[in-house]
Amino acid sequence: MNRYPWWANLLIALVLAVGALYALPNWYGTDPALQISGQRGRAVDAVTTEKITAALKGVGVSAKSLTPSADGVTLRFVDTDQQLKAQDAVRDALGQDYTVALNLVPAAPPWLSGIGAQPMFLGLDLRGGVHFLMEVDTASAVRAAEERLVDDLRQLLREEKLRYEWVRRVAEGETSGVELRLRAVADVAKAQALIARTHPQLVVDTAADDGQRLIGRLGDPYRIEVRRLALQQNITTLRNRVNELGVAEPIVQQQGDSRIIVQLPGVQDTARAKEVLGATATLEFKLVDEEHDLSAALAGRVPPGSRLYPLRAGGQILIKDRAILTGEYITDAASGFDQQSGGAVVHVSLDSRGAGIFERVTGENVGRRLAVVFIENTTDSVRGADGKLERRSRRTEEVITAPVIQDRLGRRFQITGMDNAREARDLALLLRAGSLAAPLAIVEERTIGPSLGKENIEKGERAVLAALLLVVLFMAIRYRTLGMIANLALVGNLLLILAVMSLLQATLTLPGIAGIVLTLGMAVDANVLINERIREERRNGNSPQASIAAGYERAFGTILDANVTTLLAGLLLFIFGSGPVKGFAVTLSIGIVTTVFTAVFVTRAMVNLIQPRGRRTAVAVRG
Repeated sequence: MNRYPWWANLLIALVLAVGALYALPNWYGTDPALQISGQRGRAVDAVTTEKITAALKGVGVSAKSLTPSADGVTLRFVDTDQQLKAQDAVRDALGQDYTVALNLVPAAPPWLSGIGAQPMFLGLDLRGGVHFLMEVDTASAVRAAEERLVDDLRQLLREEKLRYEWVRRVAEGETSGVELRLRAVADVAKAQALIARTHPQLVVDTAADDGQRLIGRLGDPYRIEVRRLALQQNITTLRNRVNELGVAEPIVQQQGDSRIIVQLPGVQDTARAKEVLGATATLEFKLVDEEHDLSAALAGRVPPGSRLYPLRAGGQILIKDRAILTGEYITDAASGFDQQSGGAVVHVSLDSRGAGIFERVTGENVGRRLAVVFIENTTDSVRGADGKLERRSRRTEEVITAPVIQDRLGRRFQITGMDNAREARDLALLLRAGSLAAPLAIVEERTIGPSLGKENIEKGERAVLAALLLVVLFMAIRYRTLGMIANLALVGNLLLILAVMSLLQATLTLPGIAGIVLTLGMAVDANVLINERIREERRNGNSPQASIAAGYERAFGTILDANVTTLLAGLLLFIFGSGPVKGFAVTLSIGIVTTVFTAVFVTRAMVNLIQPRGRRTAVAVRG
């Protein structure tokens, strides 16, 4: 039967209507905005909002809107000039305890957001932003693993009461490993068997020139795994850091065996991006100086070997200078809740060396107070008198908590004193972020300004409109009514591509626009096949309805084969490609699916709606 049932026509109309609705947010574009959030658990409350409003009023800038969110507030502005002017004023008003990040936010009406209709993300080449290519020093990760093994072997031999002269890391040329020398020849075989059982990643042999010396080298599979884990941990660390920027759709991905790509679309403040990526945080554990008078220290008489530190809760405390433990021994940190009090805590894990130090010091100082000092190193961008941005390093030190040592502590313990769960979560993230598995070096840095991104968008729009116009003119002249129907389906195809990408929250890049242009050109191929088949059937004397039915049915197999092969090519490009290639593959693959739907089913429904039953024809086809 040539005609669709009423429910099929209704379903096609519904799909097109929903597609138009979810493509609509892309029409409104984005607004320049400031995203303001508190650092280390500080909230953006009513007092902070009043400071923001007063700062904007002081520089003569008015925000389009101020919207509270779970992490802070978002301010929208008319243009980027007001946005940049407002950023300087708000930063000066709020100080260093708040993050004031530049961003671009959707300008669509709230009712569209209420139904989940969001604009698609724009890539770095369209929205502007920063691109970093970072090299991970994986050799340092292997070296750190060998140094940890040295500490573990020392502790193991002491526990088994095997006397040794030394345990140390050695590096000879391109090879490295650990070596140890036992005091008794009789202990060599026992130590070798013990190490093989407890540390299977070490290949241990006896030195050829000394029967009491053992040399252990990490096996190749374990070295590869250490490098892989170091790369993955650094990727996780960088993702934790860029989250502070509030960037929509950041890209942090691996490239090769030792490199990481970081792309931050929409970030106009490149200095701020470097600050976040370069920031580190750690902890130091120090004993509270309870032998001297705090009031005398506050009056300026600080005893030698001690120092005044600010308390996060307010006030100051006298702490001994010598750190008994530092953050380099921290291997993991996670936020949680205390089972007894229900308060927010941070669970900290130490390596074997740190656990040994911590256990000894806390065992010797039961009943005394232990201060947990939080240290954060950042680089701020400050505008000088000449208006230029200057980068200044800043070191923040404060005491989170100073509890009394109740018992000997070991490898795992928890830190209390957090005001809320968010503060505990932020501290855990900062601790993990401050503990890179291997050093990073920026080997390539590229900045794309918002003006260049806007220019790329305008060029892309012109390319799409020019392609659409040329195809519309050709189809209208060549096939008349059937050509106009194909043109309407082409517009529906474009709307569906935008809607699907918006629903999937896919990222549109400049190569992606090229994929859309190519899709528009390919989309009418199906209609050309169908229309030519209908013309052939009409020349053979068949009725309009029979010609339409035969045209669609006999051309469908060819259309399906051609589009399936193109779709497979697009999927392979997406799987094996990277960066711009993936952007092209995404739009091409989505366009192929929507093309089959609009070129075959939508056009057939439209043709049958305007074509009356019988031999009389209302569909003009140039013969």
